[in-house]
Amino acid sequence: MKTKLIALTAGTALLASSALAQESAVTGAAGGAVTGAIVGGPVGAAVGGVAGAIAGVAIDPPPPQVVTYVTEAPVPPEPVVIEEKIVVGATLPQTVIVQPVPEDPRYAYAYVNEQRVIVEPSSRTVIQVVN
Repeated sequence: MKTKLIALTAGTALLASSALAQESAVTGAAGGAVTGAIVGGPVGAAVGGVAGAIAGVAIDPPPPQVVTYVTEAPVPPEPVVIEEKIVVGATLPQTVIVQPVPEDPRYAYAYVNEQRVIVEPSSRTVIQVVN
């Protein structure tokens, strides 16, 4: 059993190393590993880390024109404030209205807690916080 665990861990590390090159993969891997550890112990951490890394790279970072569009978009008249901290990988609550980016429907944006954020529209996952 220990041999299988060691082999699984080593294989997981090899698979995850290339996926961890992107920031979103790091966020996904860390979140997946923590969740996996809570549910399944060390084996769960290894499997969760790989699954999180793969999910983290499911959407590409937004191209410069999307970032420019979101940066130049007008701030809504009514501020939106939520209790959760806005970080890459977090999911915006359904109460936050996201606006599609017309030039690229793979992305949407919102202005939350005085921050502009780019999100993946269907999952509402924060891809980038724009300063």
